[in-house]
Amino acid sequence: MAAQASIAVGSQVWVEDPDVAWIDGEVIKVNGDTVTVKCSNEKMVTAKATNVHAKDPEEAPCGVDDMTKLAYLHEPGVLQNLKSRYDMNEIYTYTGNILIAVNPFRRLPHLYDTQMMQQYKGADFGELSPHPFAVADVAYRLMLNEGISQSILVSGESGAGKTESTKMIMRYLAYMGGKAASEGRTVEKQVLQSNPVLEAFGNAKTVRNNNSSRFGKFVEIQFDQNGRISGAAVRTYLLERSRVCQISDPERNYHCFYMLCAAPPEERERYKLGDPRTFHYLNQSNCIKLEGLDESKEYLETRKAMDIIGISSEEQEAIFRVVAAILHLGNVEFAEGVDGDSSKPKDEKSLFHLRTAAELFMCDAKALEDSLCQRIIVTRDENIVKTLDPESAKGSRDALAKTVYSRLFDWLVNKINNSIGQDPNSKCLIGVLDIYGFESFKTNSFEQFCINLTNEKLQQHFNQHVFKMEQEEYTKEEINWSYIEFIDNQDVLDLIEKKPGGIIALLDEACMLPRSTHETFAQKLYQTFKNHKRFAKPKLSRSDFTICHYAGDVTYQTELFLDKNKDYVVAEHQALLSASKCAFVSGLFPLLSEDSSKSSKFSSIGSRFKQQLQSLLETLSATEPHYIRCVKPNNLLKPAIFENQNVLQQLRCGGVMEAIRISCAGYPTRRTFYEFIDRFGILAPDVLSGSSDEVSAVRRLLEKVDLQGYQIGKTKVFLRAGQMAELDARRNEVLGRSASLIQRKVRSFLAQKSFIALRRSALQIQTVCRGELARREYHNLRREAASLKIQTSYRMHTARKAYKELSTSAVTIQSALRGMCARKELHFRRQTRAAIIVQSHCRQFLARLHYSRTKKAAIITQCAWRGKVARKDLRKLKMAARETGALQVAKNKLEKQVEELTWRLQLEKRMRADLEEAKSQENAKLQAALQEVQQQYKETKEILVQEREAAKKAAEIAPVIKEVPVVDTELMNKLRDENDKLKTLVSSLEKKIDDTEKKYQETSKISEERLKQAMDAETKIVDLNMAMLRLQEKISTMESDEKVQRQALLNTPVKSMSEHLSIPIAPKNLENGYHEVEEQKEPQSAPPAIKEYGNGDPKLRKSYADRQLENVDALIDCVGKNLGYCAGKPIAAFTIYKCLLHWKSFEAEKTSVFDRLIQLIGSAIENEDDNDNLAYWLSNTSSLLFLLQRSLKAAGAPGSVSRKKPPQPTSLFGRMAQGLRSASFANMHVEATDVVRQVEAKYPALLFKQQLTAYVEKIYGIVRDNIKKELSSLISLCIQAPRTMKASMLRVSGRLSGQAQNQSNHWQKIIESLDKLLKTLQDNYVPPVLSQKIFTQIFSYTNVQLFNSLLLRRECCSFSNGEYVKAGLAELELWCAKATTEYAASSWDELKHIRQAVGFLVIFQKFRISYDEIVNDLCPILSVQQLYRICTQYWDDKYNTQSVSSDVLSNMRVLMTEDSNNAESSSFLLDDNSSIPFSVDDITNSMQEKDFSDMKPAEELLENPAFHFLQE
Repeated sequence: MAAQASIAVGSQVWVEDPDVAWIDGEVIKVNGDTVTVKCSNEKMVTAKATNVHAKDPEEAPCGVDDMTKLAYLHEPGVLQNLKSRYDMNEIYTYTGNILIAVNPFRRLPHLYDTQMMQQYKGADFGELSPHPFAVADVAYRLMLNEGISQSILVSGESGAGKTESTKMIMRYLAYMGGKAASEGRTVEKQVLQSNPVLEAFGNAKTVRNNNSSRFGKFVEIQFDQNGRISGAAVRTYLLERSRVCQISDPERNYHCFYMLCAAPPEERERYKLGDPRTFHYLNQSNCIKLEGLDESKEYLETRKAMDIIGISSEEQEAIFRVVAAILHLGNVEFAEGVDGDSSKPKDEKSLFHLRTAAELFMCDAKALEDSLCQRIIVTRDENIVKTLDPESAKGSRDALAKTVYSRLFDWLVNKINNSIGQDPNSKCLIGVLDIYGFESFKTNSFEQFCINLTNEKLQQHFNQHVFKMEQEEYTKEEINWSYIEFIDNQDVLDLIEKKPGGIIALLDEACMLPRSTHETFAQKLYQTFKNHKRFAKPKLSRSDFTICHYAGDVTYQTELFLDKNKDYVVAEHQALLSASKCAFVSGLFPLLSEDSSKSSKFSSIGSRFKQQLQSLLETLSATEPHYIRCVKPNNLLKPAIFENQNVLQQLRCGGVMEAIRISCAGYPTRRTFYEFIDRFGILAPDVLSGSSDEVSAVRRLLEKVDLQGYQIGKTKVFLRAGQMAELDARRNEVLGRSASLIQRKVRSFLAQKSFIALRRSALQIQTVCRGELARREYHNLRREAASLKIQTSYRMHTARKAYKELSTSAVTIQSALRGMCARKELHFRRQTRAAIIVQSHCRQFLARLHYSRTKKAAIITQCAWRGKVARKDLRKLKMAARETGALQVAKNKLEKQVEELTWRLQLEKRMRADLEEAKSQENAKLQAALQEVQQQYKETKEILVQEREAAKKAAEIAPVIKEVPVVDTELMNKLRDENDKLKTLVSSLEKKIDDTEKKYQETSKISEERLKQAMDAETKIVDLNMAMLRLQEKISTMESDEKVQRQALLNTPVKSMSEHLSIPIAPKNLENGYHEVEEQKEPQSAPPAIKEYGNGDPKLRKSYADRQLENVDALIDCVGKNLGYCAGKPIAAFTIYKCLLHWKSFEAEKTSVFDRLIQLIGSAIENEDDNDNLAYWLSNTSSLLFLLQRSLKAAGAPGSVSRKKPPQPTSLFGRMAQGLRSASFANMHVEATDVVRQVEAKYPALLFKQQLTAYVEKIYGIVRDNIKKELSSLISLCIQAPRTMKASMLRVSGRLSGQAQNQSNHWQKIIESLDKLLKTLQDNYVPPVLSQKIFTQIFSYTNVQLFNSLLLRRECCSFSNGEYVKAGLAELELWCAKATTEYAASSWDELKHIRQAVGFLVIFQKFRISYDEIVNDLCPILSVQQLYRICTQYWDDKYNTQSVSSDVLSNMRVLMTEDSNNAESSSFLLDDNSSIPFSVDDITNSMQEKDFSDMKPAEELLENPAFHFLQE
């Protein structure tokens, strides 16, 4: 509180206001102990000086993240700070180590994602912005490092966000210590999944919150020695049992009742449920439905959650049966029975609900009715049955409902704990307490009394913790604090729970007396505590009482205190439900002992709750506490509304103001020496001028101003309450005097400047006037001379004009006459020419008409004659055709044969492979037929010759036989006819053969054309197959091998390839059914010489194998050394490749040379800190991978070398196809050089290539991570804002210059690290693509670290820090330019976020910049969330300039709100990309220009005769 002496006219103060609690203003008048203040709303307020608080005129517009940094730690200062941060969307604020969380009533997922958890992991408390993750991280680190159990107490009123804060803490603890359970579910997930079940049965709608927890919850998370979660348990406190039977408008009962009424129809029919409005326990309030809540969906989610935590379907059925029974039980009404003091069910409806409840409880309906309407009094002699009146029966019904529901809730909690499981060996735990806050309503009953008792106990624990923290702070600073008084609330606790004589003890006593009422209980309280300062009796009430709590006075109504405090179980109820046929119901009510079952046993809820509370406090006392105070900014539950009165009341109820009061009892104001000198150094500049030590300077300054009661620690100045205001008042006086002096000097300067300007103006006016008069005289003289010239020119112009008009008229008349004559002559000539043309066209038409008619007549005559001749020839042909009918059969045969040939040609198109053979067979048939005909012709000719000879002989013997000539004539005629027929047949066959050959030639031509087309198509198919096989090879290499085998090879020891390549000896089927076992093949990796002798002498074979192993050993020993480079290419990689190629290892089915090489590379890079060695092997492995990529072809892939010659085709088409194929394959692959040639790779070679790719990536990642690790510490030093100090104040310019030099050295060290890495990569000839990727990812990492720190640390978001970082970025830009694009590539572009952010920080007059200019011109790459955070955190420590205007911030908030409503907002933090950003193809493409033909192998191997092949 400000001292009266510190309040002066013009001071900025806070004054109380009935609307907004506190309002700022300026003191206008001071009159004794009263002041007049002009408020910011233009109101004039008069108040006492003791009720006015000083305001810090230099407070940051966006507040501070820790309220202990406030200049004035009082109610208005705290309230204004919270409001300023809430307006900036900063919902978390520290008060020392206490976190205050203001509910934003909107989803902010970017504040709670995994990336944000990573930022807070291991960060010092207070280093980053306030957050629940920071509190959870501190608790986890303390538990892990010191082995002390921790507790996090989350408190606040209903709707303040306690449950959400608890979930965030649980998530962070699960992130830090998560451990998978054997069942597949983690412990932390089971704890989180128990929330829906507990919320369904323990949460309800209240006046202030739609989902208020009506019970306290303490979650114990147990950890093992390694800090991993090993178990958990949930403890609950004080379930509000009375809500089951009694609710007030507009509240609701527990959610489970409404969920069950919204269950699927078949389940509602099973439980005989309907509209919730029909049940007495639910219709006492008009609020049945909640807006935006789907009860049926929530019911299914609750059932699903029950399944997850291990509640069986039978148990779920029994649970909801009990819930339905409670609803039916509430609808049972009672009326007077036969006797006056007896009762019975009122009507049939009540009987129906009674029977339904008994059916659901699985007990006898009559027994249930008797247990509600009767009581059995046990005496020594007999049991007396006492009937109850309707009112008592109603109370018995409600007591049964509350007892059953309470037992059901306890069973659920136990079931959850059993499902989660606890670790008996756990030594440490972190407890998270989610408990109701202080409550004060118009009507406060027994529940509010217990809740406020809880908060009183927790407040005492909180006060002790705060006082302890104060003591630790004072001890750390080594100041005297022994005389500071500590005030606690023990007197209130004694008033409530002291035994005997406390309120709870008196309440228990009243509950046990049979005739006690709430009025007698109240009178007892009045008599007992009439002189207690914390107890009061309201004037207008006979049964209410008031307790003065730490948060304010609360008046309690005692009407229901006695009923709600009773916690006995009626013996009849116990016996009834214990005998239930339902095992679940009977399990809720286990059998009691014989003594306790004879009568109703009384137990007090207040006493039981006090015991639970004491147990909780003992647990908390055994742990290190951490506090989170949740605040609800408004009762409308809407975002962007901050109600001062409501928040202030919650701060008081949450103990924040009490903590401030404790701080004010000591030294509430604490400033570092630099801050104190920076602010109050003007009070005594002469004292500071000769001082070089901050501590002595501060001490001399305080002595100079004559301040008493302060303390000087090791690093801070501690001031008592009011001293800061006194110093500020003196500072304002000094500033006021300085301002007056400045004003006087300025006014004098302005007056002198005005006089000089006035005199200069008079001289200028005189000069101007004289000049004006002279100019006017000169102007008149010029006018006279000009008038004479104008007259002369006018007369000349008039004469010239008259002459020109006359001349123009004459010329016009002449031209018109000449034109008329010319037009007449032209018209006559055109007429004559047209007549001639018409005559010529007419004569031409007549001549053409005569010629066309003559020609037409001649053509008609010719046509008629030719037609006549043609018809005559046609008749002759028809007659000839009729005579040639005998040839028709041969024609038909030929046609059939032609058709057969045509069919065979078509068949040849479909069966190209058999075409040649089919044609050969057909030709053979035709040739055979021809030969047969020729043979027949020869035989016939021979027969004719024989017959002629016989005829001649017969003619010689003519005298003997005279009749023979006659016979011979007939025979000759017959033979002649046959001969003619044969000739005809032969000619027809010859003609047929000729036609067939012609058709065969035509068909061959067509077949060749189609074959050519087919071969073109085949060539295309071959090309497509090749491309497809290349893609298949790449896919198999990149996807399956890179993702599976490569990771396995890196994470597990290298296995021998022989294990992977062991080929089982399969039995071979023979024709006779027996099996023959093939002999194991000889390894193909041996040199040719060994293979030649492979089948010879075994000793010789063994010697060659030994020699091969010696060669491999020699290679391994040689390349294990640093062989250097030749012509910019690694010698080791080239040597390995040449040896493997010569030994034919790539084509071997089984070999161990690849295993040896992989083991060599793995052992060579074991030292991950040597970047030179890593760069050497990165260059070798990448070059070797390039050679393998160009050489190896998978077996069966296009382009692979075939060892066996394919059989030569015999057919024409086969030879043509083979020729085309060989031509296409010959052009398919051209070797780049003679050194690199393609081979058909087997599985070991392909696996070696994949392993080599994995090692290239691994070495790349190690080098990148090494440089990141090296730069990380330097970047963290560059992140810190450069601390500037006025050299004129302490004259320590040497030290400051050294400090500035050290800060600039940080960037220089970064440049040196980059230069060193670049030189290492260049010296080892690492492929440029890898160098580019390394530097790109390093710059991206730098961008992420700098930008995230700018957003998370407000001290970094300053003008001077922007200049500092901008200067460092300029040095990085110069480095990129020096490194050239070959190595730096686009590295500079990776810094775009920090470049734009820093560019925005160093802009002057930010308040004049519009939102569009920021988004489109200045920072187009930054998101709205990032811009908003930079704008709200910006502060100018150099020129004291302002941030952007409030309109710009409002626009950003609107956009952020829209983003949060439409979709989840992205995180404002950047994420570092640690993936491998290149592929094998990238390396291959970047090394295409390398030529290995000029390479020289290792000199050491050339001396070995076995390696002479390297010289080839």
